Amino acid sequence: MKPNILIFMVDQLSGTLFPDGPADWLHTPNLKKLAARSVRFKNCYTASPLCAPGRASFMSGQLPSLTGVYDNAAEFPSSLPTYAHHLRGAGYQTALSGKMHFVGPDQLHGFEERLTTDIYPPDFGWTPDYSKPGERIDWWYHNMGSVTNSGTAEITNQLEYDDEVAYEAKRKIYDLSRGHDERPWCLTVSFTHPHDPYLARKKYWDLYKNCNHLLPEVSALSYMEHDPHSKRILDASDRKNFNISEKNIKNSRRAYFANISYLDDKIGEILDILQKTNQEAVIIFVSDHGDMLGERGLWFKMSFFENSSRVPLMISSTVLEPKLVAEPVSTIDVCPTLCDLSGCDMEKLARWTEGESLLPLANGSIRTNAVLMEYAAEASYAPLISIRKGPFKYNRCDIDPEQLFDLESDPNELYNLATSQNFSEELAEFRKISDAKWDLASFDKEVRKSQAQRCIVYESLRNGEYYPWDFQPLKKASERFMRNHMDLNEVEERQRFPRE
Repeated sequence: MKPNILIFMVDQLSGTLFPDGPADWLHTPNLKKLAARSVRFKNCYTASPLCAPGRASFMSGQLPSLTGVYDNAAEFPSSLPTYAHHLRGAGYQTALSGKMHFVGPDQLHGFEERLTTDIYPPDFGWTPDYSKPGERIDWWYHNMGSVTNSGTAEITNQLEYDDEVAYEAKRKIYDLSRGHDERPWCLTVSFTHPHDPYLARKKYWDLYKNCNHLLPEVSALSYMEHDPHSKRILDASDRKNFNISEKNIKNSRRAYFANISYLDDKIGEILDILQKTNQEAVIIFVSDHGDMLGERGLWFKMSFFENSSRVPLMISSTVLEPKLVAEPVSTIDVCPTLCDLSGCDMEKLARWTEGESLLPLANGSIRTNAVLMEYAAEASYAPLISIRKGPFKYNRCDIDPEQLFDLESDPNELYNLATSQNFSEELAEFRKISDAKWDLASFDKEVRKSQAQRCIVYESLRNGEYYPWDFQPLKKASERFMRNHMDLNEVEERQRFPRE
């Protein structure tokens, strides 16, 4: 019997806070209960530390260089299979409540039903331009206002959105319990928190009044101490025009932690309904990328440093014994894992994904393949790649010096070993992996071509009448509650759970 699948995706949650499930000091009772019955992946990495490319890779099991989703305004091709397509092909009903940051006219990508619209625009307006290095797009690039304006709020744009995501997900879980559709189901619930702005409801803010983790482990560096890419991130976030106080830092981190607790409540509500309606499901908890949270003076994402690139991943299933897995894995492994759980043809799937099913690793096998990452979006002037293998992480870009870090002896990535003769063999191995996988000059050429094409399309579509690509959730009012083409007795019986 194929299992139901419930996927929780959150936004910008750093895996450094999930060393073995949620850190002890986080107020997350529901996620801690989930962790206790899950396989926890300590070293899971995003395919790309930015929303749209990271999510497209998560859904398709392919890196951005193959999906073409390089940045937050790159179109996700309709022809690219996702886990929603694969599962539908295997007989599943598929639904999405919340964000997936699809760009382009296809706003479903295999989902049979979307319960909400997206929180971000689906057009090409946020396209970076490598031909204009250093240009800031003030009306959509991150700036440090998220940090200086951090604190409490009872309602925000994002709180309104995630309240709706949770509401629609709970309604869907209730509806699934009625059994009108005999197919197994896959429901993806995708929240936008704890993504900045760092604003939280007082109920959750108060949980962290005496928190001992309100300052980064690595204090802010001077501008000149940063590596070239980090400098570009600081410039893109307009850091020089903001005065960041220690209070700003503490408030931002406190609100971020508070919003993790907010998410914990929402996830708990959904899991409670699942239990009360006697439904069982494989449960997956994951994020699209992390957040630097002031480490080194950096915020948000866009970086291969651990806080930005490492994400939590937990899988709860009756066929898996709870355990901690330390081997590095990737979010592109989730797609083949879902397919493996649902009985898809894995040999056929191998043509469509670069990822690997995590079931063998969860059952004790050893993984030797490297984990790969890419970044070619805002704050970059050329594509960057990263490789995690064993204790090492290697970063490369044609316009920057190489980086090599030993994460076991240097978890904060303070010492670049790429210039040390003591690590020449390791450096040579990573260069070999990189050369075999990427032609960075060709990668750069494809990114520039995509950017130029989208800029032309976006500008031209703004002349004359514009038809938006925003997803409009369909509410079939004539098929809800009680209408005169329905039998009242039948409606009351069909819509009840449990039935006598």
